Order: sequence, then C-alpha cells, then structure tokens
Amino acid sequence: MKSVNPRKAAIIGCGFVGSSTAFSLMQSGLFSELVLLDIDRRRAEGEAMDISHGLPLAKPMKIYAGDYEDLSDASIVIVTAGANQKPGETRLDLVQKNAAIFRSIIPEITARDFDGILLIVTNPVDVLTQVALELSGLPESRVIGSGTVLDTARLKNLLGEHLSVDSRSVHAFIVGEHGDSEFPVWSSASVSGIPIHTFCEMRGYFDHDQAMEEIARSVKNSAYEIIARKQATYYGVAMAIRRICTAIVRDEKSILPISTILHGEYGISDTVLSVPALVGAGGVERVVPISMSEPERKMLCDSAEILRETLKGIQD
Repeated sequence: MKSVNPRKAAIIGCGFVGSSTAFSLMQSGLFSELVLLDIDRRRAEGEAMDISHGLPLAKPMKIYAGDYEDLSDASIVIVTAGANQKPGETRLDLVQKNAAIFRSIIPEITARDFDGILLIVTNPVDVLTQVALELSGLPESRVIGSGTVLDTARLKNLLGEHLSVDSRSVHAFIVGEHGDSEFPVWSSASVSGIPIHTFCEMRGYFDHDQAMEEIARSVKNSAYEIIARKQATYYGVAMAIRRICTAIVRDEKSILPISTILHGEYGISDTVLSVPALVGAGGVERVVPISMSEPERKMLCDSAEILRETLKGIQD
C-alpha cells in the first residue's frame, strides 16, 4: 500500500460539477497534484489541459487525466460521476441509475488499497454516501458526503440578504436529506450569537412564520430553479466541495453539515443523512448535537425514514 500524499486529490467524473470543482481546487492552492478521471478519457484530458493553461497565472500544480491506479495515494477522492438531474426530476429519482454507476466505481477505488478520504458528491448524496460506505468497507469517518453544505450556504445567503447583514455572520444549518425533506433548524439559528428572531425584530421584521416558510422554500427549490434556467447547478457545489477539502487538508476541525452515518444521535441509527459534524484531517471526527425543537427532531426523523426507504428500494 502506498503512503497517502496529503497534497494530492482526485476527481472521478468530469462533467459540469467535476470540472468546476477541479477549477475551484486549482485556485485554492490546497493541492499540488490533481488527477481527473472520466469514462470519457478525452473529456478528462481536455479539462486537464484547459485548466493547466491557467497555471502560470495561479500557483504551481500538476493537473492531468489518469486512471484508477493514479488515485491510490490520493488523500481525497471526490466522486461526482453520475447521471444529471433533469428539469422536473428530484434528486431521489436519480438513485437507481447512480447506484448502478457506483457499483462499478467504488470497487475500483478500494482495489487500489486506497487509504484516503472518499468524498461523495453525486446525487442523491446521502443515499449514495451510504452505498459507497457499504461497497467500500472503508471506516465510517473516511466516507463522507457533501451533504447540505451548499444548502446551508444558500440559507445564509438568503438570510443575509433578508436582514441586510453579512451572510458570514449568520449561523444556521440546513439538515436532513439533501433534497425535498431538508429543513432549516431555526431553533439554533443566530446572527453572531443573537437569536434569529431577536435579530429579525432588530431589523424591523416581525412576521417570523411567513418569512421562515418563504426562505426555507427558496432554499429547497434553489436547485430546481437553477436547473430550469441553465439545465444544471455546478458553481455553488464546487465551492462547497472546496470548503470541505479545506477543512480536511488544514485539519480545521470545522463544523459542517456533511452526510455521515448516525448511530443513535437524534434518535436515528444506521442511516446516512446531513447533520453538523466535526471535520478534520481524518474526515468526520464526530457528530455535533445541535439544539433542536421537538418538531424539528420529528422532521429529521421523517427525513431519515425517506432515505431509509429509498436505500431499501435499491437493495431490493
């Protein structure tokens, strides 16, 4: 088994999300080597060439198209390969097609004695993270999904616009399925420590229920709205992947709402879904039990049940 190169990453799938992620990681300076894999080798070569031509304007880095042998010593393998979500299609509608693709991809990775972190991005990300966990046999801490990191960023962005405040000062999470059953945890939301409702009233907003419903709906429908306009979403998720990679490479111990398996937290067991977790060099260190109201806990359990039923449908 090769030793892990902490400055090397690999991306499997060079479609819109994979290529945007490669471009974002090139700009980040996190890695000195990035290998791109795709079923269409020429597509991977073209993306690597295109991005490489900008390296004299950025930082030294080796970017190239490769195969599974090239990722054996990567510290992070990012899986974006899969069918795209079409207009009118939910993320869960993709599950059968993409689970079949994973059955060919994941064993190829583990056959190379891969000892890094497997970061799943393909939708439906929570279900496919659990599929990858079962297929790979890797430790749970090293198989994570991009989860609701992007959804949470969307929530913070909308709240920042609504309240005319820097979105980086907003502290709130979207949890559950990265999909239609996701929801914001309003009971834990704040703006720099000030409870969200209190801060809303400071800014002259008092109709909390209506505002919360509209913002939650906007976050949940964001992907559908973008897909309806440009057929795919990729820039936002590329930035979310970059954020997760940053937490891993720099061992930041950041709390991010990634997809990870639960073992009794929030009353949920043996199911992968998106909840805040401590992320560092080893992947997921632990789930962070944020405060939730009883209705929110029920919504999380309901979301977990939807994911369990979806996974059962694949296994059957």
